[in-house]
Amino acid sequence: MRTQLIVPAAAALTAAITLTACGSEKGPGQGAGDDAGGSVRPAAPVTGVHWTVQNVTVDGKRTAAPAGAHVEFKTGEAGKDGAKGRAEGNYGCNHFGADVTIKGDTITVGPGQMTEMGCPQGVAGFEEALRAAFSGALKAKVSEKNLTLATADGDSIALTAQPAAPLAGTKWTVTSLIKGETAASLPAGTEGKAHFVIGKDGSLSGNLGCNDFRAEAKTSGSTLTVGRLSSTRKMCAGTAGMVEKAVTDALTGKVTYELNHRSLTLHSADTGKGVAATAG
Repeated sequence: MRTQLIVPAAAALTAAITLTACGSEKGPGQGAGDDAGGSVRPAAPVTGVHWTVQNVTVDGKRTAAPAGAHVEFKTGEAGKDGAKGRAEGNYGCNHFGADVTIKGDTITVGPGQMTEMGCPQGVAGFEEALRAAFSGALKAKVSEKNLTLATADGDSIALTAQPAAPLAGTKWTVTSLIKGETAASLPAGTEGKAHFVIGKDGSLSGNLGCNDFRAEAKTSGSTLTVGRLSSTRKMCAGTAGMVEKAVTDALTGKVTYELNHRSLTLHSADTGKGVAATAG
């Protein structure tokens, strides 16, 4: 199934809202008399961070996240009712967005919107679990680069902060195929195979979903000019062949790119085809 892409907000508001993490550690210079109400570690930011989902636990069942599942929080200044903003990310296949309010150690997630791509069965099951857990009032605990969100019923989401990925030198794994303004998830059994690396030496190499390939690629602004692709010559039938053709079309001629932290979208002006990819 195809669906219109969700386009992230053009720019995030700059205010960083923080959550206070409580524990038994004492701050510098803190004595026993300072611990009457429980010691408090330095506040940790949750906005402006790319949180990669590691796993979700619902009804006691823990499920590992597929590649690409993530969330980012964007908010304005905090008022008496907390800081209001948006959560945007990917459930593992479909993109989503929802209004949020952050107050103290509570993140309240309102009703959201999501794309409606048909996803492989295993990923679809994870998405359902993550959607169920990522709603309503969530208690947040931050520990260094880790964030845990927990519901009142005991369900939880474990996330880890991830740095932005550079365009060049990163392995980009294709997660969906784009035609015009719509995107389709990869056919079952083809996930994780198509990938590419834009080299700092002006090269483009990787796998089209079946065959390995290599080409020259010149970067100018937000455009890649891709030269003729050379590839191995394995016979690629069925869905593997379909993915290979789609990725080849996306990497043809003048290709515009949009880099958003650890996500990359490519569109070929020559063919009208494109791909979405994630780092790793």
